[in-house]
Formats: sequence, structure tokens, C-alpha cells
Amino acid sequence: MKNILQLLVLLCLVSVSFSCTQKVKEPSLDSSDISVDTVPERMVWIPPGTFNMGSNDPAFADAQPIHNVSLKGFWMDEHEVTNAEFERFINTTKYKTVAEQPLNPADFPGVPLESLVPGSGVFTPTTQPVAYDNPLQWWTYVKDASWRNPKGNQSSIAGKPNDPVVHISYTDAAAYAEWAGKRLPTEAEWEYAAQGGKGLQAYYWGTELKPGGRWMANIYQGSFPDANTKEDGFEELAPVKSFPANGYGLYDMDGNVWEWCSDFYRPDYYSNSPELDPKGPQDSYDPDEPGVKKRVQRGGSFLCSDQYCIRYKPGSRGKGEVNSASNNLGFRCVKD
Repeated sequence: MKNILQLLVLLCLVSVSFSCTQKVKEPSLDSSDISVDTVPERMVWIPPGTFNMGSNDPAFADAQPIHNVSLKGFWMDEHEVTNAEFERFINTTKYKTVAEQPLNPADFPGVPLESLVPGSGVFTPTTQPVAYDNPLQWWTYVKDASWRNPKGNQSSIAGKPNDPVVHISYTDAAAYAEWAGKRLPTEAEWEYAAQGGKGLQAYYWGTELKPGGRWMANIYQGSFPDANTKEDGFEELAPVKSFPANGYGLYDMDGNVWEWCSDFYRPDYYSNSPELDPKGPQDSYDPDEPGVKKRVQRGGSFLCSDQYCIRYKPGSRGKGEVNSASNNLGFRCVKD
């Protein structure tokens, strides 16, 4: 039986641990073959290739073993989908995100109707250091929190057109992608693109956390979750393209917001993943929450910290229930 505590866990904590397709001529590796007419707006070409996928880090048991994957080329959004881009989708389609929709009482037996209000998970810093055994200490289910009002109806996205859109469930991301004539990336496509042509390294951008003393991604500095020192210049979201692009010209593949992938989540998938263009398992299974349908999330967010969430590091995997959302969860799209 679900209760309010379970509701909060479902809607926000899973983020911590989607056609009218117009085919584009696939260019060769020679960039001179790519004409202005074949380049989708604000997308970059990811060339075909073979790479090592996964991680040997003991903390990432679900990202093992490292295995070879070969992919054909594809286009990828150069940055996470922004508030301005998502607003065009909403204005055109009148779509309502999951966070904006009423909750079905049948899904939450025993929960008072007055508690079943639209909303989403919002990170709320604690006032002092806390143990990390209960994430509910820093996550709050906030009434009316959504992409328009990231922290509830007293907040807005006014003046933030270039911030990544947040409070986006897998269902919402898939709807946007279909409207845009695109799709969500496979997990393999996402990781290959994030490597930027450099292969497996300590960090997606290289071997040092702060090359030349410079932060390369929007993650958490200081004492999590009570004292963010904001050394990277941002307390929470950063406008897209605030940090350097990787070798393929992609921004914010690390940190800022978690990004949805199309794959179902299973911790054992890498043991039998095909080498050629893997699409993920046929179904979802998470031993922590059996029976809950989950999809893969990648890249970490502004809340990732070596103290608590290290899943901004290469090869690491996130997971989320398909209708869950939070203020550190967004997406980007790809196109064949």
C-alpha cells in the first residue's frame, strides 16, 4: 500500500540513486561533407565508432563488466533541453507534464484525497550536517512544483530561458522528443557521446577533477546537503553552455541535471548486452524496488558530490520510475 512517504520516494528519490521523424542524410566522418542543409538546429554530429562502455569502480556494480560497443553515427542536442525550448512545445501542444496532473486515488489507497495534489520533488538543503541514511532529510514533495514553477507556485522560470528544463518525467521527455521529430538517446549512445572521443578516463573531460584549477561541470562543492560553497559558480542549476564543451561539441554531459535515456533499467544488463547498437533490456527490474518500471538516467546533477552521489563519474548509471520527476531531472534528444 502506498502512502505519502512512498509517494515522495517514488516521485523524487529515484532521480538520485522520452514520429514525425524526418530522416537526415548520414554524413561521413569528413566534416566537409556536412552541409548547412543537413545540420539540425542546435545538434552536433556524433560519428560512428566502437568504445569501451561501463566502469570498474566497485561503487558501480550495475555498470560492470566493461564491454565493447559499436554504434552508427547520430545527431545529438548540443545541450540539455531548455525552459525556452520546452515552453514552445507546451504552447504548441498544450501538453501537461506528469507533475502538473492530478494524482489518481486508485494508485494511492488509504491516502487522503486532500494530499493527492500535483507536485514534484524539490531539493531542500538541511540546516546542519546529517547522516546520509535518509534522503528524505533533503527532499521535499512540494505542491505545484513543476517545470513552470520549479520550487512551487511562489517560484517561476521568468528570466531563465536558458536553464535546463526540470521536473521532467520519462513520459514527458518522450512526448517532447516525438513532437520534435527526435527520440531519447540509448544509454550506449549517451555514454559514447559523453566520452567525447577520449575513451575511458577518470572524468569525462580528462584525468583531473579541476584541470588548471577550473571546475568543468556543475556539481556540488562543500558539505552536502547543508553548505554548498558554490565554487563552480552555481548553487543549483546553471544555464546551458556555462562550462566547456567536450570533444564532440556537447555541453553539460556531466552534472547540471540528470538526463533520461530510452533504455529500461536492469542492473545485470551489461553481462549480456549485444556489441552492436544495444537498445537496452526488454523489461525493467530493480531489486531495490521490484515491480516498479524504471528507465536509465545518466550524467549526474548539480547535487552530485564525492561525499554522497558520485554518479557524475564516467560509466555510472542512474535510474528512475517513468513518471517520477524532481528539480534536478531533465533530458536531451538525439536524431538518426
